[in-house]
Amino acid sequence: MTTPNKTPPGADPKQLERTGTVREIGSQAVWSLSSCKPGFGVDQLRDDNLETYWQSDGSQPHLVNIQFRRKTTVKTLCIYADYKSDESYTPSKISVRVGNNFHNLQEIRVYIQMGI
Repeated sequence: MTTPNKTPPGADPKQLERTGTVREIGSQAVWSLSSCKPGFGVDQLRDDNLETYWQSDGSQPHLVNIQFRRKTTVKTLCIYADYKSDESYTPSKISVRVGNNFHNLQEIRVYIQMGI
C-alpha cells in the first residue's frame, strides 16, 4: 500500500483504499515464500480472505519476499495477524528489509511480539 500521509495504526486498509487514501500495489510485485504447505501459499496470503493464510513448512526464518520490477516507493505496509485464533503460529518478530536486490537488503523496521 502507498499513501501520501501517515496512516493511523489499526486503520482498515480496505476502507482506506475505497476512500482513495491508499493504493494497493502488491499486484505489481513478484511474491515468493521461503516455504509453504500445499494450499497455503502466496495465493492464500494475498486473497483478501481472513479465513485463509500462508503456512510455512520448513525451518526458520520464514520469509515473504516482495520484489517490484522497478524502483517503487512503499510508504505503508499492512500485515494482518490474529493472535487470539492462532497464537502459536503468530510471528513474535517481523523484520522489514529493503534494497535493490536480495543480496543488499537492509533492515529498516522490526516489530516484536505481534498481537501480544
